[in-house]
Amino acid sequence: MTRHPGLGRLAAGIATATVLCVTASGCVTVHGEREVLPGAKKSEAARALKDFTDAYNAADKAFDPALDADRVTGSLGAINQAGLKARRTYNPDGNKQHRPLVLDDATYVVPKKAGWPRWFLADTDSNRDEEGGKLDTRWLVVFVRSGPDALWKAAYLAVLPPSQVPEFALDEDGLASPVEPRDDTLAVAPAELSSSYTGFLQNGSPDVFAPSASTTGWRETRRTTRRPGFTYQYVDQPLTDAAFAPLGLRTEDGGALVFFSSRHFERQTAAKGLRPEVNADTKALLSGEVNSSLTKERISGQVAHVPPRAQGAGSGSDAGGGGKVRMLNRLPGLVAAKGE
Repeated sequence: MTRHPGLGRLAAGIATATVLCVTASGCVTVHGEREVLPGAKKSEAARALKDFTDAYNAADKAFDPALDADRVTGSLGAINQAGLKARRTYNPDGNKQHRPLVLDDATYVVPKKAGWPRWFLADTDSNRDEEGGKLDTRWLVVFVRSGPDALWKAAYLAVLPPSQVPEFALDEDGLASPVEPRDDTLAVAPAELSSSYTGFLQNGSPDVFAPSASTTGWRETRRTTRRPGFTYQYVDQPLTDAAFAPLGLRTEDGGALVFFSSRHFERQTAAKGLRPEVNADTKALLSGEVNSSLTKERISGQVAHVPPRAQGAGSGSDAGGGGKVRMLNRLPGLVAAKGE
C-alpha cells in the first residue's frame, strides 16, 4: 500500500533534561537522561492526539500553516507546512470544502527509554475511510517531544489496513521496546534504512527490499516515464538528522516497525521550443523562472517492517531468516520547486 485517497488533503495540508512533565498539571523530577521511563502517560498521549487534530483542522480550514506549525515536525511537518502554504496562495479565503478530520478509537503504543526525545505511536481510526466507502484503514501517527518544556508534535503519519498493523512486543507493564538506530539484530538498522532506500531507488542496491509499488514499482515507473521532447532525471537523498530521525518499535516476530524519511528530486528538461508544465501547487512553491527545466523537491515519510537479521549476516544484508524489508506505506509531498 502506498497512498490512500483520504491522504490527499492531509498530505497537502499536512516538517537532555532532568525534569520530565508526566501530566498536564504536574511534573516529577528525575534524571531523564539516565533513567528508563515511559515515553508518555496514556492521558498525555490522548491529549497530544487531540491537540494535533484540533490544530490540523484549524489550519486546514483556513489554509494557514501558522495554525498548526507548533504541532507538526519532521517529514509530516515539512509536507503539511508546504502544502498549506501552496494552497493558501490560490485560496486566500480558506478551504471552502473543509471537513474536520476525526481520529478516534485510539490505541497508544508507548516505548520506554532513557533521555530525549521521547515519543509514542497513536494507532487510530479516521473518518476519511468514508471517502472510499469500502477500505478500512488505521491511521498511525508518531508523536515526538524533544524536551521537558517542548510540545508534543506529530512527526510521521502512515495509513495501513488493520491486517498490516503488527503486534508489538510489550513488557509486563504494557510498554513497548524502541529500536536503537544502530541495532544490528535487524536486516537493516534503522539509521541505515533511509540511505538503503534511496540507494535502491538510484541503482537497485542494496537489494534488501521486497517488491512493491514503493520500491521496484517506483524504479520501473521512472525507467518507463516518457514524454516526447522531455528528459527526466532523479536524485534521491537520505534524510536522518534531528526531526527526521528514524523511529522504530520492536514487533513480536523479532523484527521492527520503522518510520523513516527521505528526500527526492525530479528534474524535467525540455527540448528547444518546449517548456515544462507548472501546476498551481508547483507555481506556489516555485523559485526562479521555468524556461527549459523544472526541478521538484519532495520529502517523503515511510513506514516499513524490517525483519530480523539472518544468523551470520551483517546489517544491510538480505535476511534469509526473516525475508526482506517490506515497505508498508509512503507519504510524499512537494516542498519546493525551482525553474531554470
